[in-house]
Amino acid sequence: MAEVVSSLILLFFFPSGCLTGAVNLKSSNRNPVVQEFESVELSCIITDSQTNDPRIEWKKIQDEQTSYVFFDNKIQGDLTGRAELLGKTSLKIWNVTRTDSALYRCEVVARNDRKEIDEIVIELTVQVKPVPPACRVPRAVPVGKAATLSCQEGEGYPRPHYSWYRNDVPLPTDSRANPRFRNSSFLLNPETGTLVFNAVHKEDSGQYYCIASNDAGSARCEEQDMEVYDLNISGIIGGVLVVLTVLALITAGICCAYRRGYFINNKQNGESYKNPGKPDGVNYIRTDEEVRSRVRSDLTKDT
Repeated sequence: MAEVVSSLILLFFFPSGCLTGAVNLKSSNRNPVVQEFESVELSCIITDSQTNDPRIEWKKIQDEQTSYVFFDNKIQGDLTGRAELLGKTSLKIWNVTRTDSALYRCEVVARNDRKEIDEIVIELTVQVKPVPPACRVPRAVPVGKAATLSCQEGEGYPRPHYSWYRNDVPLPTDSRANPRFRNSSFLLNPETGTLVFNAVHKEDSGQYYCIASNDAGSARCEEQDMEVYDLNISGIIGGVLVVLTVLALITAGICCAYRRGYFINNKQNGESYKNPGKPDGVNYIRTDEEVRSRVRSDLTKDT
């Protein structure tokens, strides 16, 4: 009797032809990391399913945008010609680039299973080796003045860290932390690549270069010289005094020349005078009587 009841229960809950399986996925590596231009496998494995031919889809999620990678049994989008399906569900990508860094979602639809759909998300990280960074080093700095050296690189991923070298000797992040650099006063920021001297010393002269490095590799800039020179205070003071003396002599010479009249327009034997001018716009016309009077005056003077 008990066996009959058990059989009836099984037939009630799981009648003939009822879906009993449940599709499930797993991945051997949900966070693959690969260097640029290498190949990578995005693992997606079906562990349980009663469906012989499930539908497989791969989607790429990047910058909040979703696009098909594998759909309708073929590779789609920018992976066309660079990817293929391995086995039933895994995806292999050749010649990966930095733009391939994204989330990839493997979706499986098994129509003959009780649980028809399952999915798994894989995060792909493509590392990019840094290129030679751009370094800026001041050519000459006077003793006691501040100086800033910069190092920047914009291609590497993850973001590179920076280190500075002087005469092939690595510099610490803080000169006070190393007795070897007790005569220096600088701070190095490995995140930004800046090397800042609060006040340079003669010992800070040398050849400087920077190295940018991340997990994919490293690159360095060319060596650049920085000279630290002494200020010649006595020479500067002497030069200023010479300039002031020359200016005083020039001023005295100009004043003397003015007093002696060298800058006055001399006309008619050195005497400067102006003929009485006529008011503008006025023409004087002499009468006959004025002319005869002027002639008689001139004759009287002659006698």
